[in-house]
Amino acid sequence: MPGAAGPNGTCNWGTKTETAPAQGLFRKSSRHDFRNRPSSCRRRGSWRDCLALLAERRCDRRESTLSVVTRLERLRADHEPALLVFERENREYFARSVPDRGDAYFAEFTSRHRALLAEQESGLCHFHVVVDDQGELIGRVNLMDALEGSAELGYRIGERVAGRGVATAMVGEVCRVAATEYGLLMLTARVVLDNPASAAVLMRNGFTAVGDIRIEGQPAVRYERRLTATR
Repeated sequence: MPGAAGPNGTCNWGTKTETAPAQGLFRKSSRHDFRNRPSSCRRRGSWRDCLALLAERRCDRRESTLSVVTRLERLRADHEPALLVFERENREYFARSVPDRGDAYFAEFTSRHRALLAEQESGLCHFHVVVDDQGELIGRVNLMDALEGSAELGYRIGERVAGRGVATAMVGEVCRVAATEYGLLMLTARVVLDNPASAAVLMRNGFTAVGDIRIEGQPAVRYERRLTATR
């Protein structure tokens, strides 16, 4: 979970789209189909921005009728059993969007969890779990490489609550915590182009695209958001 893309906890890992690719908002070929783009996209902007806008509108419609009561908790030692269950139950789901972590990840889960806590204690990272009103762990939201007032955001939300506004709400909450409790001034995130739902989550939370990059060979976009310490 430490690091950047994929298992390292960026938007590309929990990055975590809000819908499974098999039920995705777009077919891969749809990013080249401009006929159904909003009129604002036909007038200006790249197809990348249009996909994000379409995903945002679709997610907004879904979230208007579905909701989940959640809270964000800073990672603790006693989260380990529930976190392991969460990762196992969603392994196949996450692997549809990002590379699978492999069997070794689960075999060494206890030692990895201790390493995360040690890294968090050092102040370099801030790890969180998302818990619903029944006390079930349904996601994780992390801030990595917290140096010089900036950190990289990563999140992954479980399949059971995908598309119900959890990612949007928890990214918004971690932005607030980053500014008011951790004293951070800016967050960054990375999303592959084939993951428009994650891009929509970022855009709804005030992130803006700042440059094209590649993640493990795939075209992607880097996002940033400047933070204000308001409560």
